[in-house]
Parts: sequence; structure tokens; C-alpha cells
Amino acid sequence: MTQGGGDAGPDLTRWDFWWGFNKDPYLNLKSHIHDGNIQTGSAEFFLGHGQKEQAKETLRPTKEQIDNVVVPALLEALAKERHNDIVTGAMIALAKIGDDQDESGESRFQKEIVKFLDDSSQEIAETAAVALGILADEGSIEILVELMNDGPMGRKAVGSTQVSLRTRAFAAYGLGLLGYRSGDNELRKQIAEHLADVLTSPSFATRDIKIAAMVAFGLTRVDAVEAVPELSEDEMKGNLPHVVSRQAQLTFLLDYFNERNVRANKSTRHYLVRAHAPRSMAMLLEDLTGEEAKTQRTAVAEMLMEAVRDRSDYTQRELKMSAALALGQIGNCDDDGSKAIDNKIRASLREVASKGRQQARRFSLIALSQIGARAGIGEKPWGGREEVESALTKTLGRGKVQLKPWAGLAIGVQSWDLLEAGQSLDTTSILALQSATKDCRRPADIGAYVLGLGMSKNVDAINLIMDKLDYFTGDDEARGYCCVALGLIGDPRPVEQIQVLIEEAKYRPDLLKQAAISLGLLGDKAIVPKLVDMLANAKGMATQAAIATALGQIGDRNSIEPLVEMLQSPKMTGGARGFAAVALGIVCDKEMLPWNSKIGQDINYRANSTTLTGGGTGILDIL
Repeated sequence: MTQGGGDAGPDLTRWDFWWGFNKDPYLNLKSHIHDGNIQTGSAEFFLGHGQKEQAKETLRPTKEQIDNVVVPALLEALAKERHNDIVTGAMIALAKIGDDQDESGESRFQKEIVKFLDDSSQEIAETAAVALGILADEGSIEILVELMNDGPMGRKAVGSTQVSLRTRAFAAYGLGLLGYRSGDNELRKQIAEHLADVLTSPSFATRDIKIAAMVAFGLTRVDAVEAVPELSEDEMKGNLPHVVSRQAQLTFLLDYFNERNVRANKSTRHYLVRAHAPRSMAMLLEDLTGEEAKTQRTAVAEMLMEAVRDRSDYTQRELKMSAALALGQIGNCDDDGSKAIDNKIRASLREVASKGRQQARRFSLIALSQIGARAGIGEKPWGGREEVESALTKTLGRGKVQLKPWAGLAIGVQSWDLLEAGQSLDTTSILALQSATKDCRRPADIGAYVLGLGMSKNVDAINLIMDKLDYFTGDDEARGYCCVALGLIGDPRPVEQIQVLIEEAKYRPDLLKQAAISLGLLGDKAIVPKLVDMLANAKGMATQAAIATALGQIGDRNSIEPLVEMLQSPKMTGGARGFAAVALGIVCDKEMLPWNSKIGQDINYRANSTTLTGGGTGILDIL
């Protein structure tokens, strides 16, 4: 079942597309509902500390509840139902929950999911492929490789003379997800080598498979080594040399991205595939230490700066966008002189933010905000922070109209990360953001400003945001963002007003879901019983789906019983029951954040393929 950030609207330059793909770490509703943040007036508020701890734990689904209630219901749905939404929802839910290997060393869930690879519905078949990756059982590697490569075992599994291109792409993403979770370095090498084989093979009719392989390559991080292991003559002929270490992976991607090498490799290196190399390089640079890592970081940054600052048409715009986003993951606030690498990164991004192309300018503002909250390791680890804040505040106050909401959102991103790092916020930036919020009359922009204030935990802005909640009465999207912003601030004062709004939004599913998420963020334990009651009486599928999704995202164990009832109810539409399956998977997920957030975070969604996002059928659109 699909629904994700790609639904934000047709104008891809809008800020809410970025928010749609990157919001998960900021919301992280499960951490709020499980952390014992009890609001005044709830029954738990009057308990002592020890009792509060006990109450907190009861909100998390128990293993017994998952094993004895949720899993049997999902397996029954897989066995009996044929509606696409129910089957795909149940498969993804089981994969999120995960299971242990049985005595034979095999996963029970894997055996069930594999059965759907030959389904006549392409949606079900491709969902089965990615579900194997989400499940992350190491026994799935062989079949995922065969599916990706259109091999004999893959063709047999799908019951056809060839594996469809979409299923092959989803299998590649699945390999990346499996590689990301695996603790076996040799297994990660194996996966990375297969992905490199795809990246170095002649281009397919569609770019989907290679884009998936590039994204997956960045997720599959091989261990760094001090000395390169010796390889045989035969081993040197393939792609194994490119994956023997993290350093080798980075060298491979540097060569792959390098514009100077494209002409000699024009049959294998399409620019949209290369556009995903910067993010993969940034991911591979994470947690690397030592002099060699420093050298590689510099090499990556220099190449990305060359791409992002190229104002000619020689470098495709998607490459510039990706370079800007990746620099935001690589740079920090070190101030070691104008010729030092981090100073150069910030200078490049400031230049692009003021003179670059449309989307690159927007992404550069976000990249600067991320850098502006990351300490360096030199003598002046926060030396570059002020220049970042100055650039963002200047754009917010005097920049082009279309850039201002991006600057407001960027100030919020920096503020959030600074608070996470234990740093104080810049008063000038916050006051400027408050002023922009107060003056805003555009419903398309207000969300960026209030979310910025929400991420800055600005308690002083609560009344201002509540005023905007009333001002934009006719726009559910704008009001929904106001609700989420109030939830991000975390102060309980707006709870009562949002509870009233929930009642008013019974037939306005988008606003209802955002208001429910807000109350979840605010720790309102009354929201789950309220939503359960609303779910029992909801008639329209859109409202049923909104409530089920909100219940899943809040993650309270008390939502399990009504969601199971909804999944099994013959009175509900297939679509609504599918959303119930999805919600059960979210509630019982083995991970705190959604599985595809590791793909969507900081990705250049403008370098798109149909299996990445779009039309509600891409990997980033699956709930």
C-alpha cells in the first residue's frame, strides 16, 4: 500500500516535498508515546514515579501481543485475502515486525512472502521483493540477487520468462535495506559487489534498476580496513576490488561520479544514476576516521563543489542538486581559514544559495542549515556557525519570495540539530522567523515557517501559531502544519484546542491525521481512545485510512485490538482494511523510524525514477 512524500503537490520546487521525505526523524512519534511524557489531567499524571514507569511501558506493544494477536491476523490475511491493498499491507507489516529463524535456519515470514513473487498483480509481486529486504533475513540474499539480475532462479520465482524491470529495481532496494541491517561484513561485501556489477553493466532501457543499485550501494557500508587485502588474478577482474573496504567503495563512486570519466563510460553511466552517487558517498563517509578518511572526505567535497558551482549547462542540474544536498552531510562549522575544506564547502553553498539554479538554491539552504549545527574538530569547531545563520536570516528577510519559506524551514532544521547537540539558539534567527510567520498570508508558505518555529522548540511562538491556526480556517493543509508545529514545540497548552479541532475534522481526513499526530507528539494519552471511537463510527474510506494511519504512527499498544478488528471486518472496504494492516506494521515495527526513511533522508527526489517516487507507486511512497 502506498502513500508518501510524493503526494505533497505538483510543484516539485515547493518546500513541502523536502519535508515529506525528511520529516520522520523530527516527528518520531513512537519515542513520544513510549517515553512516559504524561500530560497533566491524564490518569497517569497522578501516579508516583515508579507507577509512571510502569504506565509508560504498557504503551509499547508486548512481544506476546505481537506474536499472539498481530502476527496471526496478518498471516490469516495473507492466506485468505486477494485485495491488493490488504495483501501488500500485510506483507510489509510482517516484514517490519520481523521474526527469528526456525530450527531449520529459515524465516517463517520469508517463506510466506516469497510465495507472492509470482502473483499476477505487479504491485503485489514487487512489494514482495522489497518486503524481503525490509525483513532483512540473510537467507533472502540469493533470491534478491537473482531477481535483480533477472537470473534463472529469479525467473522461476516470478513464474515468467523474465523478471519485470520494476521487480528488479525493488529487489535492488531490498538488497540495500538488507545490507544496511546486516552485521556480517562478508555478507555486505557480497551484496555490494552484486550492486557494483549492476552499476558497471550497460544501461537498461529504464534507469530504475541502476538508480536503485546506486542508492542501495550507499546503504551497504563495508568495514574500513588499514591494509587492502590481497586478491587473486581472477578476483581482480571483477568488481570485488571496489568493495573490499569502505575506502574502496568511495574510490569507486568518486570515479563513477567524475564528469571527466563519463565519455569513456557513456554506455554505463547515465547522469540520473550518477546523481545518486553524492548521497551514497556521504553515507559511506559517515563514521570514517583517520588520515585516509580525511583525504577521501576532501576528495569527495572538492568534486561535489566543482559540480555544484558549475554555472554552465555542461553539468546537468540534477547533479548540482545532489551535490548541494551531499555537501550538507559532509561539511561542518570548522573555521580553519578560507582555503580549508569546510570553509570552502560553506562558501560554495552560500554562492549557490544566492546565484544558483532554482532547486539547487533551495537545497543549498537546507545543506547550510545542517552544516551550521555540526561542530568541527579544529581549534574553532563552531567558527562557521555565524556565517550560516547570517545567510539564512538574510534570505528569510530579503530573499526572493519563493526562497523565503525554504529559509524559514532551514532555520528550524539548524535549530533542531543545535538543540540535539546541546547548543543555544541564535536569537536573531528565531526573531526573524517569528516576524516572517506573523506577516505570512500565503497558505502555501505558512507551513514552512511554523514548522521552523516548531523545530526550534519556540514556546514563545505558541500563541502566534495558534493565531495562524485560526487565520487559515479554509485551508486544511496549512492548519495541519500548524498543528504539527505545536506538537513539535512540546508544550501542553494547545492540547485542549487541538482536541476540539479533532472533533471538527471528522470529515476532513488530512487535517484529522495531522491534528492526531500533534496530540501524539504532545503526549496526550487520551488521543488513542478517541481515535479508536472515531474509527468505529467512520464511514468514508479516506477518514478510515487517516485514523488508521494516525493510530499506527502514534504507536500505542491500545490501538492494536481495534486495528485487528478493522483488518478482519467484512464491512470495511479493502482499501480501509489495507490501511489497518499498514498501521499494525507501524505500531509493531522493529525499528523506531519508518523503514524507507533510510532511503528518503537527504535524497535528491528530483533525480527521479518511477520506482523511487511518483504516482504513489515508488519505494518512497510505500507506508
